[in-house]
This record gives sequence, C-alpha cells and structure tokens, in this order.
Amino acid sequence: MLRQAGHYEGWVMTDSSTVEQVTRRLTHALDLLDAAVERRVETDRGRAVLVEQVHTLDADRSKLAAELDAQTAKTRKLETANRDIAARLDAAMENIRLVLESQD
Repeated sequence: MLRQAGHYEGWVMTDSSTVEQVTRRLTHALDLLDAAVERRVETDRGRAVLVEQVHTLDADRSKLAAELDAQTAKTRKLETANRDIAARLDAAMENIRLVLESQD
C-alpha cells in the first residue's frame, strides 16, 4: 500500500508485498512488450520477403511481356507472309487455269 509521508515529498512504499506485486506486474508488462516487439520483427521480415517476391514477379512479368511482344511481332510477319504466299498461289493457279483453257 502507498501512503504520503508526512513532511517528506512524494510517496513511500509501506508494504513489501506491494513491491513484489508491482514487480510482477512490471515483469509481465515487459514480457508482453517483448512478445509484441518479436511479433513486429517477424512481421517486418515477412513483409521484406513479400517485397522481394513482388520485385521478382515484376521482373518476370516485364520479361514475359517483352517476349510476348516479340512473338506477336513475329506472328504478324508470318501472317503477312502467309497472305502474300496465298495471293501468289492464287495468281499462279489462275495463270495455269488460263493456260490450260487456252490450249483447249
């Protein structure tokens, strides 16, 4: 229990069990604080790992986007070449047909 001392400034502890009780409460509070700090450290570590993974995924995404762009351009060139070849084949077949008709 605490009581105010008569002519002294401040408070004086009057019971040793009170000191023990306050010490236990302080120790418990410090243990809780320590546990909270440890949880925070683990959270920060987990966050750092996630940030690293996001950076890795972003780099992979950029690489895949560049590869997709290159393949899209290649596909367009092949489609253009395919149309050109089809037109040439159509023209050649038409010429052959005309030649065969003219011989009849």
